[in-house]
Amino acid sequence: MVSAIKATLRYGTELTRSLAFFQGDNRFYVRGVDYQPGGSSKLVDPLADTTTCTRDIAKFKDLGLNTIRIYSVDNSANHDDCMKALSDAGIYLVLDVNTPQYSLNRADPHTSYNDVYLQNVFATIDAFAKYDNTLAFFSGNEVVNDKPDSIKCAPYIKAITRDMRSYISNRKLRKIPVGYSATDVDTARLELAQYMNCGSDDERSDFFAFNDYSWCDPASSFQISKWDQKVKNFTGYGIPLFLSEFGCIKGTRQFKELGSLYSTDMTAVYSGGLVYEYSEEGSNYGLVKIDGGSVTEGKDYSALKSSLAANKAPSGDGGYNKTGGASACPAVTAGWPIGNDTLPAIPKDAEKYMTQGAGKGAGFSNPGYSSQTAGTPSSGDAKSGSGTGTSSSASGSASGKKSAAVALRAPEFGFTPIACGLVAVLSTLLGAALL
Repeated sequence: MVSAIKATLRYGTELTRSLAFFQGDNRFYVRGVDYQPGGSSKLVDPLADTTTCTRDIAKFKDLGLNTIRIYSVDNSANHDDCMKALSDAGIYLVLDVNTPQYSLNRADPHTSYNDVYLQNVFATIDAFAKYDNTLAFFSGNEVVNDKPDSIKCAPYIKAITRDMRSYISNRKLRKIPVGYSATDVDTARLELAQYMNCGSDDERSDFFAFNDYSWCDPASSFQISKWDQKVKNFTGYGIPLFLSEFGCIKGTRQFKELGSLYSTDMTAVYSGGLVYEYSEEGSNYGLVKIDGGSVTEGKDYSALKSSLAANKAPSGDGGYNKTGGASACPAVTAGWPIGNDTLPAIPKDAEKYMTQGAGKGAGFSNPGYSSQTAGTPSSGDAKSGSGTGTSSSASGSASGKKSAAVALRAPEFGFTPIACGLVAVLSTLLGAALL
């Protein structure tokens, strides 16, 4: 039972993040799967159906997982039973806050970054901040892709991340980390990572993740996949880094990459990752096939289970970057045209949510709806530091004393939140649902 874990979280200064996640004094590695049964063609919230979630949680336990990622949830539904079941199984949730109805439009980020969109994002935060096994929120998924014009979305992604962090602080919620999930292309990946971690503290992400399908068994390796070069490129990066999707299907999946991901090959830089994906949704990535109430394990399920068993999370601190810190903003190049860290200001009509709360979420009630032209967009640029929220009772202290976040835990869950390095900081499916 996870409720038996009684660990004190570690805290440091608000300006000094480090590279790793911690559960109490123990380094925490993400060992999980991406989970959205039904996929994009049949949108359902698996955490709003106790029968569905308990069926699948049994498989998560059998695999030996500690984390799942969900791309879209109904923020008007009740999730208490499924979140408690996950907690009892020792499993954390990484959650994307976007839905097909409420999302940023890659073709027009300015108009779609509006108060109506942000209200639903904040309502999702409200719905899940009360659960201590909510590990992190994704502000977006694969918004910037291999199309050069998509880079213009980066300031808006960063603004949404800022706004989410500010909302959590102003509403005095537990400081759940907020970050971004980048696409599996080399185009501007490193620059985007640097960008999400540069500038004033209120503008920086709590972590960065990216999708990576370059290790393809059986003929691949740490060097052939060029994972060694990615480790080199990200060495010294000042916030936690993990894989938000991985698991190439070009060959026979053996998940040999776990041997590097959870070893000194990578632990100084990476904090684990999430295999894509749990259920088969027509793309041949599924570990299981779901037919009604029955679940059939595929060969990839067995391969992942064996590899996880053979490659345990390492002990010790893995050699992580203990100093952390902001990155320098990337220089302007032909592939990265953003010349400064100026971000759009939060839309004026969304400012009230910081003090009044977001209210009820819309959920999945109107499938044909789109927030992208429904609200009032930003009217100007933000001043540096404008996203700094009020002091949160859940933020802990720099002294290393027991965090208030522990006291704020819902007693029926009793789950140990994750701390991000030295401070308590720790979304190509549905996360952005872009047009």
